[in-house]
Amino acid sequence: MEKLKELIKKVRIVDFIIVAFVIVALAVGFCTYKGYRQTADKQIEATSKIVFKVYMRGVTFSGDSIPIKKGEKTFISIRNVPYSDLDIVDVKADRRKIVLPSLNSKKVVIVVEDESQPDLYDVVVTLTDTAKITKDGAVVGGNKVKLGLPITLEGADYKFTGSVSDIKVIDAVDDEVVNKEMNTTDDVQ
Repeated sequence: MEKLKELIKKVRIVDFIIVAFVIVALAVGFCTYKGYRQTADKQIEATSKIVFKVYMRGVTFSGDSIPIKKGEKTFISIRNVPYSDLDIVDVKADRRKIVLPSLNSKKVVIVVEDESQPDLYDVVVTLTDTAKITKDGAVVGGNKVKLGLPITLEGADYKFTGSVSDIKVIDAVDDEVVNKEMNTTDDVQ
């Protein structure tokens, strides 16, 4: 009994913390081995092609046409972390608009182009990539692609920042249908 008391006096609180940590680590390892706990690779349900739109508000350019072109590649950074070159499926640019009161009794307001800012555009770029599909959504470059995710598009002569505004997961069969749905409006350049 006295030997036990002497042993307890020699043991410090740090020793208890280390022993507790080892026991917890062994318990987590056992649960993972038995399948009670899922690891990251088991959470991936599939790998599929996705199409997502990046909305860039207030892009300023004074050239003849938009530097981002359909059919080309653009390098993207997700949350300021470089990722990869992706294919551009579609580009839509529209000059900034303003709302004015209407003198016509049929309409309360009218929408017209803002002539005070002729070089200000709102641009939507549609990109495609292969993503890992989890129960929480699509994962690209280690990031979950969700609405509002900040993305930077960079090419030889441009660097624009926007956010994800639409996401579609595509199966090989649905590829043509989704492309038709995503390209319903005309380019305004």
